This record gives sequence, structure tokens and C-alpha cells, in this order.
Amino acid sequence: MLTFNDAQLTAWLAPLIWPFLRVLALFTTMPVLGMRSVPARVKVALALLITVAAQPSLPEMPVIALDSGLAVEAVIQQLLIGMALGFAARIVMAGIEFAGELIGLQMGLNFASFFDPISATQATSVSRFFSTSAAWLFVVMNGHLLLTAAVIQSFHAFPVASPDAAPLAFLAQIQPQAWGTEVFRLGLWIALPIVTMLLFMNLVLGVIARVASQMNIFAIGFPITLGVGLIGITLTLPLMEQPFTAALERLLAQFQ
Repeated sequence: MLTFNDAQLTAWLAPLIWPFLRVLALFTTMPVLGMRSVPARVKVALALLITVAAQPSLPEMPVIALDSGLAVEAVIQQLLIGMALGFAARIVMAGIEFAGELIGLQMGLNFASFFDPISATQATSVSRFFSTSAAWLFVVMNGHLLLTAAVIQSFHAFPVASPDAAPLAFLAQIQPQAWGTEVFRLGLWIALPIVTMLLFMNLVLGVIARVASQMNIFAIGFPITLGVGLIGITLTLPLMEQPFTAALERLLAQFQ
């Protein structure tokens, strides 16, 4: 007759339960896979698959009694680290959306806003276009694989139940409150060429309005500004990969 006790069951579950919680927390907050349209069963199945496949490369997991206070702290640690990884990728996506907001403001298209059911907020047309393009770029450049590799490497940088992985110590080390600067840095980096083009275009229109005062500059200004903005988006959209990849790798490096 096969018999086992609580200690043996805990030792069998330890290599699976802690990585599973961290990967599942990542999948609930990361871009694309973290959307509400992705079923929860898909996220749970993928987290379990990655947990089983990554067992040879994971460090040895500590055996913690599941009915102890240390287990509750370990659960909070895994959820916090996984959610922080997904939040770091979300920061990069927010920088792309911020670039779209800046460009749309200069083009005069920010009045074209609509309700985004994914984020449950109002989104402008240019910002939504940049967000969709960034989501496609995230998949094409294997960003999901990059995040998966980062969460596996995080077990070496922040082992389960280690002092460095404690919630306060972990937050003090990665400093997520400073990630907000990445939104403005990345957004300005992407939007600056188009904003400069539109600023120069407005200066030219201002000179034309002074020289030819009989011309209705308001009637021709909006189509010209809109056309220049669309041309700028078309020219700079293929160059989005480099700043997007650099910002994502810079934030994920804190977990490795």
C-alpha cells in the first residue's frame, strides 16, 4: 500500500508550486497574454507548462510547510516578483502609448478618442494605433519569450524565501517608483522626430499667414498638418523596434 505523509507531499510540491505562482503572476500582468480577452484557463495552462519545462534550469526550491506563516510570505514574494516583471513590460507599452498621445496632440487628432474595452479607459486614435503596433512588435520580437527567460532567471537573482526576495527588500532593490521616468524617456524618444516635423510645419504656416494674410490658413493648416503627421508616422514606425527593445531589456535587467 502506497503511503506518504505531509512532509513528503510538501517536498514533492515545492519544486512546482513556487515557480508556478511566479509565472502565473507574470502572465496576469504582462502585455498581450495579460489581456482580459485571454481566458484564465489558458494562462494557468501555460504557467504550468513553463513550470514543468523549466525544472532542469531552476535552483533547488526550499521545502516550506504550506500551513506556516513562512509559506504565506513566500506566496506574497512570488506574486510580487511575477507582477513586477509584467508591470515592467507594461511600462514600456505605456511609453509607446505616451508617444502616440504626444504625436496626436501635435497633429490635432486627440479629439478622436473612443472607449478602449481592454484598458477600460478613453484612448485616442494615434495612441491606440501605436499601442496595437507595439503589441504586434512585442510578439514578433519574441517579447513573450524574453519575459519567460527573465522570470526563470529571477529565481537565481531572487530565490524563494531568501532575504533579498522579501517584499520590502525586493521593492527597495528594483525601485519601481522610478520606472515612471521610463515612460517619458521612451515616449519622447519615439515622438521627438515627428513632433519636430510638426513644429517646423507650424512655423512655416505661421510665416505664410503673415506673408499672405488673405489666405485662410485655418482651412489649409489642418490637412497639411495631418498629412505631415501621417507621413512622419509612416517613416518612423519601422524604427520603433530599437528603442522598444532597449527599454524592455533595461527594465528586465533588474531581475537578472
